[in-house]
Amino acid sequence: MEPMKEMIEQLEHRLAEAIRINDIDLLDKLLHDDLLCVIPGGVTITKAMDMASHRAGDMQVDKLDLTIEEIRIIGDTAIVTTMYDTKGTLLGNPMKGKLKYIRVWKTSDAGLQVIAASCLSL
Repeated sequence: MEPMKEMIEQLEHRLAEAIRINDIDLLDKLLHDDLLCVIPGGVTITKAMDMASHRAGDMQVDKLDLTIEEIRIIGDTAIVTTMYDTKGTLLGNPMKGKLKYIRVWKTSDAGLQVIAASCLSL
């Protein structure tokens, strides 16, 4: 596997772990300040919105199993599709199922960061 693909794979695992344990500092490093993400239901969220939700503890994750489906490298950008098998609570409501993501990682002054994403519930 080429070096950038290996790095992206490691970053995807670090991101999943940061989400699972609510690691605010790591999430702040991995998400670009101008991030846009479309979540199930069609709502677009920003990094600020996502970080506020994590700081408030809106989501408690009991299970988050990551499967990386594909990584495509285009210059200094990576497009990644992943699947999360999840279980936990969101705003006090049970959450369980599979989520499919597409993420765009881009090299910035802060290193590789997620600049865009979209998620759908399967």
